[in-house]
Amino acid sequence: MIIRNETISDVEAISKITIAAFQNLAISNHTEQFIINALRNANALTISIVAEVDGKVVGHIAFSPIAISDGSLNWYGLGPISVLPKYQKQGIGKALILKGLSSLKDMGGQGCALVGDPNYYKRFGFKNIPDLIYEGIPQEVFLVMPFDKKIPQGTAMFHKGFLANG
Repeated sequence: MIIRNETISDVEAISKITIAAFQNLAISNHTEQFIINALRNANALTISIVAEVDGKVVGHIAFSPIAISDGSLNWYGLGPISVLPKYQKQGIGKALILKGLSSLKDMGGQGCALVGDPNYYKRFGFKNIPDLIYEGIPQEVFLVMPFDKKIPQGTAMFHKGFLANG
């Protein structure tokens, strides 16, 4: 498996992977591929990494800037993350997450936030912080990982690209 930054030639594959990965998820609005494109078009796709197996792109992860009402800077949102169903549960998602978090730290990121399954993401160090919320999302699935001891408070807002639906 090769983990690398996305290239222009990966864009179509990323879209197909994202559609396939979220196709059978009841919690999905099936707009994830539109979100990635909206972030890319707004130059808000801070980190976009793919996983390649035998020369084929099989996974993708995106990170984009988020705003926090207390003025905390250099925080990023993780997502969407997608792995082709046939390649899931093989460590590809984990490798993408670890590479992405490492890249965020290397570029001076202060932390990362996401909306997702706490049982999965807590193994990476994500946790729920009651003083930081994302309005309209159940608190138990809004998870954050500060990279230092400074923990923001207030309301987090993901990039407007997350509203994309077509």
